[in-house]
Amino acid sequence: MGELRVRSVLVTGANRGIGLGFVRHLLGLPNPPEWVFAACRDPKGQRAQELQNLASKHPNLVIIPLEVTKPASIKAAAASVGEHLKGSGLNLLINNAGMLVYKTLDAETQEDMSQVYATNTIGPLLLSQAFLPLLKKAAQGSPGSGLSCSKAAIINISSIGGSIKEVYLWKDVQCVSYRCSKAALNMLTKCQSLGYQEHGILCAALHPGWVQTDMGNTAGETVGALPRWVHPSPCAGFPREAVVTPSYRA
Repeated sequence: MGELRVRSVLVTGANRGIGLGFVRHLLGLPNPPEWVFAACRDPKGQRAQELQNLASKHPNLVIIPLEVTKPASIKAAAASVGEHLKGSGLNLLINNAGMLVYKTLDAETQEDMSQVYATNTIGPLLLSQAFLPLLKKAAQGSPGSGLSCSKAAIINISSIGGSIKEVYLWKDVQCVSYRCSKAALNMLTKCQSLGYQEHGILCAALHPGWVQTDMGNTAGETVGALPRWVHPSPCAGFPREAVVTPSYRA
């Protein structure tokens, strides 16, 4: 992302962890975006304090209220971003917000599966649909026929935990709801890539590795480490956690 040149970016789950790391990196680029939209559930809450501090120093950073499981919130966020862009498009949508519940296969519940799937899979679907007009507009306004993040792109933050081939660290971390949601997200990303390519929109899934966040704990890599492509060669990095660890949302 060091050579990224983009006018506008939206990051979900931006108040902490990987999302906050994305925001910091974007703001620190030699040619930072004209607009960095940082979306989170409670922009005025304590967990968004670091994001608030950044916004006070960077006039190009706009904090957007967003609950990724609520269609009305998604619609309002898209409208707000559109107003700031004043007729121009959104170059890059990073679907980063996620939820993880640490449970064994036998302990998984309908509620867990539904909540995690709604956040990790349905959320990125609805967000991509809501911001599609702005992404199309960005693609139409960019020269060239190729696909890139600098033109128009949807980047879904996935995990090796969703790899059906790898089923990485199954004996240590089962997390069935999380794994299923990320496997579904990978398929969603493939469908998006096929459906949106004709509009000039790049769609890709990234495995960021095991990083130091509330989900990944302090044993992971420092946030900002180079992410990996989920396909075609998944890389190790799914967190080693006890299955009794509580659920987390970003």
